[in-house]
Amino acid sequence: MTILSAPVETVPTGRLRLFDLPRLARRHPLVVTGGGLLTLLIVLALAAPLYAGDPLNMDPFKRLQPPSAAAWFSTDNLGRDVFARTMYGAQISLLVGFMSAMSATVGGLIIGIVAGYIRAFDNIVMRVMDGLMSIPTILLAIALISLTGPGIGILIVAITIPQIPSVTRLVRSVVLSVRDRPYVEAALCGGARLPKVLWRHILPSTIPPLMVQSAIVCADAILTEAGLSFLGVGVPPEIPSWGNMISSSRLYLAISPMTVFAPGIALAITVLAVNLLGDGLRDLFDPRAKRRR
Repeated sequence: MTILSAPVETVPTGRLRLFDLPRLARRHPLVVTGGGLLTLLIVLALAAPLYAGDPLNMDPFKRLQPPSAAAWFSTDNLGRDVFARTMYGAQISLLVGFMSAMSATVGGLIIGIVAGYIRAFDNIVMRVMDGLMSIPTILLAIALISLTGPGIGILIVAITIPQIPSVTRLVRSVVLSVRDRPYVEAALCGGARLPKVLWRHILPSTIPPLMVQSAIVCADAILTEAGLSFLGVGVPPEIPSWGNMISSSRLYLAISPMTVFAPGIALAITVLAVNLLGDGLRDLFDPRAKRRR
């Protein structure tokens, strides 16, 4: 007798497709609002070379000038165009946020599946995760940068490592709730190999919560990058970043407030867009969360 495995239990999506934008906007406005705003920010960041000036061009005769047609967001203390630096700074923040979220998601997914399914590794892996969670991101970044020097790559690594435990715990909890279900046991009894069971029956159950967690990690990574750059341990000073823009202009806030407000508002809008998208995805994949609220 052949034993057939049951399909993976997921939230039904036949009634609402992600590409059905009008209906999606009515039922889940946070997804469309956050996703649309984030898409606009990505397009503006990637197209910055086409419409923004040189963010590194300094003109001592144009220091701390008010907003004008030549410099929409005024100029900083070195005569650089704040608008151009803000647009180019979006590239750094989005790059660090997306790469950190992607790296933490992939790493946490692999470790969480191993810890949740293979009982022998569970206790060891989770104790290691507890140790990583005790390391402050700023202290880890300072330690790594002091050994290797500042750079975007080492900054992504420093932000990713403390984020992996939260993703690992999420994936582990999902795997623990799925691995003993009848369709998983039926697939194993039917002769399916373990990698196939993990790929076809357990991995799909982790995708919806992982997408929500990735949005949370991305928003946190963007804020962390700005904080580290503000402290001088993020990206190198010659690279425009919202954090080091705020840091270098904070002394001139009373004279030229736009030098601080422009990158600060851009940072707030970006984090808001990512958080809105994360909240919308949570409601989309788990309608019970919206009813509870």
